[in-house]
Amino acid sequence: MRTVTGPQLATMIGDRSEAGGPAYARVAASIRRLVLDGRLPLETRLPGERGLAAALGVSRTTVTAAYDELRDGGFAVSRQGSGTRTALPPSRGGARDGEPGAAPWWTPWASDGSDLLDLAHAAPEAPAEVRRAYDAALEQLPRHLPGSGYHLFGLPELRAAVADRLTARGLPTLPAQVLVTSGAQHAFTLVLQLATGVGDRVLVEQPTYPNALDAIGRHGATAVPVPLAGDGWDLGAMAAAVRQTAPRLAYLMPDFHNPTGLLATDAERRDLGAVLTRSRTLTVVDETLVELALDGPVPPPLATYLPDDLTVTVGSASKTLWGGLRIGWARASTALIRRLAAVRAGVDMGSAVVEQLAVAELLGGLDAALPAHRAELRTRRDALVAALARRLPTWRARVPAGGLVLWCDLGAPVSSRLAGAAERHGIRLAAGPRFGVDGAFERWLRLPYTHPADVIGPAVEALEQAFRAVTADGRAAADPVVAVA
Repeated sequence: MRTVTGPQLATMIGDRSEAGGPAYARVAASIRRLVLDGRLPLETRLPGERGLAAALGVSRTTVTAAYDELRDGGFAVSRQGSGTRTALPPSRGGARDGEPGAAPWWTPWASDGSDLLDLAHAAPEAPAEVRRAYDAALEQLPRHLPGSGYHLFGLPELRAAVADRLTARGLPTLPAQVLVTSGAQHAFTLVLQLATGVGDRVLVEQPTYPNALDAIGRHGATAVPVPLAGDGWDLGAMAAAVRQTAPRLAYLMPDFHNPTGLLATDAERRDLGAVLTRSRTLTVVDETLVELALDGPVPPPLATYLPDDLTVTVGSASKTLWGGLRIGWARASTALIRRLAAVRAGVDMGSAVVEQLAVAELLGGLDAALPAHRAELRTRRDALVAALARRLPTWRARVPAGGLVLWCDLGAPVSSRLAGAAERHGIRLAAGPRFGVDGAFERWLRLPYTHPADVIGPAVEALEQAFRAVTADGRAAADPVVAVA
């Protein structure tokens, strides 16, 4: 069971400036907001009343009343001998897609023939280079036709192209260390099949990529969320989670993290590597967005600070180039790659040859194509930021240095309702809880900047109308920013 100490919780509550209402209600509201924002994972054991009272500088009676309010509201439960633990009321529980009670608008649906503008997916249209790459691939195809077409590990030329790209970024890689897959999600699923069983724990950032959470759940494993700090990775929380839960696997996205857009610093990568190396935790590093640096360089790959036999770096052509390519890869030690290939053989016999040839062609010319692609994404990002500032000035979002999305603080826990209302205004959204474990992040919404600037403006106008519909005047009553005097 995860635990939080009195001093740790007092630090998370933060500023103690004056606020209205009784002290116990302000303490309860602070903890409630931490749960809703995902900073206090569910099933975390809260500190004892005396310890928290001392850390906050209030009476024990105040903390007792605060815990009572949390229990009454469904945000905490107490059991004899196990203390008080964080929870969510049933109406806010994190039912996953396909389970009873799951909100259908939490899922970023594929195109279904509707005329809704898709702001759930973070995937741009194909650049012109993709068409040219397919033309080149078709010219090369005849030399592959005499063979079976099955390439369990991937086409040699694509494995070499991926290895060269990783080596150029500072992670020396041989083609034998690369397994071509049908996307990064496919690669992660193979690792789950290889390394985890029912009940095993998988360490994840909180929030994180929702399809990774779904994959963990489908394999019967348990996601252990470690909340991200406001501006980066909480190394203390990461070390505590590893120590307390002994995870079988870790899944991290240090490069333009989805959905927050955060980029781990070199120091954070070193510290993350040290924590995971000491614990001998097999780590999947998701580099799906690493090539989309819009402002400045990217630090060396996280895998440079981890042992090869405990690291699987996964990547994909989907976000960098086009989702329709459906080509990804896993990079690990040669022994681990062979084990992943053996698992893969029970699923499929290899990825499509034409797509692999096209991606090999694209990777060879990526340095020439990326500047224009990044410039267009930068324009779209800035257009979205400007439109939100005009139409929804109460929302808050850090401008990411790369990637494809903004992570927006709505100021109130209305994300799921907003996603529902947005469909009536012609927009499809993925609500904040889609990115958290067990229903957290109702105050948050992920917005991609993958549409052209002339589409973004009208989309934000419609989003403003939907927000006003669920908040009456666009300024929903929010939990106070809680501090105790």
